[in-house]
Amino acid sequence: MSRIKEFNLPDLGEGLTEGEILAWLVKVGDDIELNQPIVEVETAKAAVEIPAKWAGRVQAIFHPEGSTVEVGVPIIAIDTDPNAGPIEESTTAAPASDLPAPSAAALAAVEVAPAEGMVEPGLIGGVAPGGRTAVLVGYGPRNAPAKRRPRKGDVPAQPAAPVQAAAPAAPAPAAPAPVAPVPATAVNGNGRVSGPVLAKPPVRKLAKDLGIDLATLTGSGPLGSITREDVQRAASATATAAEPQPVAAPAASAASFGADREQRIPVKGVRKLTAENTARSAFTAPHVTEFLTVDVTRAMKALDRLRDRREWRDVRVSPLLLVAKAVLLAVKRYPMVNSTWAGDEIVVKEYVNLGIAAATERGLIVPNIKDAGRLSLRELADAMTELVQTAKSGKTSPADMSGGTLTITNVGVFGVDTGTPILPPGESAILAFGAVREQPWVHKGKVKPRLVTTLGLSFDHRIIDGELGSKFLRDIGDFLADPEAALLAWT
Repeated sequence: MSRIKEFNLPDLGEGLTEGEILAWLVKVGDDIELNQPIVEVETAKAAVEIPAKWAGRVQAIFHPEGSTVEVGVPIIAIDTDPNAGPIEESTTAAPASDLPAPSAAALAAVEVAPAEGMVEPGLIGGVAPGGRTAVLVGYGPRNAPAKRRPRKGDVPAQPAAPVQAAAPAAPAPAAPAPVAPVPATAVNGNGRVSGPVLAKPPVRKLAKDLGIDLATLTGSGPLGSITREDVQRAASATATAAEPQPVAAPAASAASFGADREQRIPVKGVRKLTAENTARSAFTAPHVTEFLTVDVTRAMKALDRLRDRREWRDVRVSPLLLVAKAVLLAVKRYPMVNSTWAGDEIVVKEYVNLGIAAATERGLIVPNIKDAGRLSLRELADAMTELVQTAKSGKTSPADMSGGTLTITNVGVFGVDTGTPILPPGESAILAFGAVREQPWVHKGKVKPRLVTTLGLSFDHRIIDGELGSKFLRDIGDFLADPEAALLAWT
């Protein structure tokens, strides 16, 4: 049995198919222990540290930081018996990227061979600068310097024949397996064999906007590709030469709205999951949203009295705590709100996994408090504090974001009055809690300044009728208007 073991990226739960390597916690040559964290990986739901399956010595790391790797792909090789002596070549677990690299001459020949088809750097399926492979969204894993296995029928590369910068054009020597004719091997000033122009789509568009013929330029990029700087230098030279002509102004004006002033952000991780979930929910569940404006002056005073109590002085007490308690009490009165549409049946859940939407540096996540209905007010406060701190640190686990049944989103922290939130998939209701503001309000027959907020409840109309949704929202409002009286009446 080989002492070198490859560790594959594991399935981190909930059907995740890929992860991005954020940071390696070990390096080649390090001795590691069983279950020692070796890499931090970001999935669509969380950033997690993955422990080692074996003790030993790190033999190889297959993917650098920033790479997106599919589940089941090897990411690291570990020598499980580093004291057993040198490793025989036949027993070393070497990935495909460790194959001998072809010569520069062979790579140059591949770039210009018409039979192979020219694929420009940065295009789908092409090799981008740095050896990354362009895919439909962003770039794939950053591999070792570009390497290629020889194809059947390829002509063995002759040492340095195609890339002699000073050599005149000459016909290719006869080969056992003939390939398509190669154009004259003229070489430009940077050592790239001439042929189809290499340039990324944004550079081509910039050249078109500026009226620059790419075929007249000498590329300074990888493999002789034309870069944005090359085009801009040519445009500057052209503008200087044609300065008296008024036609130069429209070209410069058109360029100001081109790709050079755009930013393209790969859709991945939390953003990708959020997009998929919201789109699926918005076009699957028929949403209805109702609003209720509530005088919460008494609730805010109750919070102040709660903070003054000795046993609560070290507890984080916020208006969201009372909103969460109101939701949990209202669910007990209307359990159908805490349910899931399952096609030919409705699943009503007797437990409430209360989701709290949290805005983090990684994007929107919705961790949930498991079985929140069983918690006392103090336990609920502690659970919410821990949930928020974990989310801000980026350490929320996939398990904490799975299995939610009902969600609260606190848009009030951004100064927003309310919203029409989209249901998380599998849930039938979500409550938006708006900002608490001092407003004129009729209280006991007189207009007085009172603390007021607006609630917005979105629900799945397949499950929740207008009457049920209205009663549920009304009860939440009644609790926030007078929490002490509601507790006495409902518990």
